[in-house]
Amino acid sequence: MKPSRLRFASRMQDLRTSDIREILKVTQRPEIISFAGGLPASELLPAAEMAELARDVLLDDGVRALQYAPTEGLDTLRELIADRLRRLWGLQRSMDEVLVVSGSQQALDLTGKVFLDEGDVVLCESPTYLGAIGAFRAYRPTFVEVPTDDHGMVPAELEARLGSLDRVKLIYVVPDFQNPSGRRWSVERRRTLAELAGGYNVPVIEDAPYAELCFEGEPMPPVAALGDTCTVVYLGTCSKILSPGMRLGWVVADSDLLRRYVLVKQGTDLHTSSLVQLLAARFMLDHDLEGHIARIRDVYRGRRDAMLAALEEHFPDDISFTRPSGGLFLWVELPEGMDARELLDRALEEHVAFVPGESFFPNGGHDNSLRLNFSAMPKERIWEGVRRLGRVLSSVTVAAV
Repeated sequence: MKPSRLRFASRMQDLRTSDIREILKVTQRPEIISFAGGLPASELLPAAEMAELARDVLLDDGVRALQYAPTEGLDTLRELIADRLRRLWGLQRSMDEVLVVSGSQQALDLTGKVFLDEGDVVLCESPTYLGAIGAFRAYRPTFVEVPTDDHGMVPAELEARLGSLDRVKLIYVVPDFQNPSGRRWSVERRRTLAELAGGYNVPVIEDAPYAELCFEGEPMPPVAALGDTCTVVYLGTCSKILSPGMRLGWVVADSDLLRRYVLVKQGTDLHTSSLVQLLAARFMLDHDLEGHIARIRDVYRGRRDAMLAALEEHFPDDISFTRPSGGLFLWVELPEGMDARELLDRALEEHVAFVPGESFFPNGGHDNSLRLNFSAMPKERIWEGVRRLGRVLSSVTVAAV
């Protein structure tokens, strides 16, 4: 007997495939020069050190590494995370205010579970992180974009939306070297965000995966460290400073709020891998993590400089791009009427990949924008890839004329 048609949850109709994940399938081919993914440089991943640590952890603490762990995470790692946040950013949080999660992408999904009902409003930067859009979309909110310039959300625009919209549940931001734009919020904009969010009693979700990848300029305090004027949930990760494959991140919030995250995590995966937590903790204790991050910064700074120089030489004058002072990405705006998806098809014929910008706007549009990653490719490949893109852009411009 033929089975009846399956019935799925209504939320499934709102979910979409990730452009980045789809494009990454193409970029596995060795001939492709990929500016698409947000991949760390493979040669900087500490594979040899991790091999030694894995052996030591399993010999010295194998039972704990292979056994269930508390949902909150292992105390040793939580204390190490809290200590680094105090030293780096002046974020005064105790171990009890840190929850270890399976990558910051899980933290975003848990945030949706904790805060969002169907029809609630999420305020976000314009553009914003594609992964956050995907994580929150499963809970069927309404996304409202806040106009954003080189210094962060425009305060008057943010206040107008907070004052006029009902059911605003959270404000999602990436203040440091934002994915996708590479922009960094000023301290003044961070303070204004904290004041406005506190005044309207709306929590801020501060996603900070790139904060430690600063190439120049002074350190800036996270929104979470700017007093007690508002509720801030701070998200961090090992993906950009240690290893994305470990899938290790953290949520930092006051203990009452964090208990809600613990409850929904228990229903998701019980706890993050004990072995991975012990590996990360042992690396922090036995190796020079700060020196490792400094080496990453040096390499990425050089690759950022190479991409900017190549863009200056090979891109037409009517194309603008950001000049990030850290992170992994820069943002390109094409002339009005040009479609980045059509450009991608032509670029792939030249064996170059990038991500069209439309994906980073939850309500669509902005077809004439794209994101470039500079961390994953060596300088000579960056130069050649940008040269090919410039050639494609020039041919499209000539054809349009």
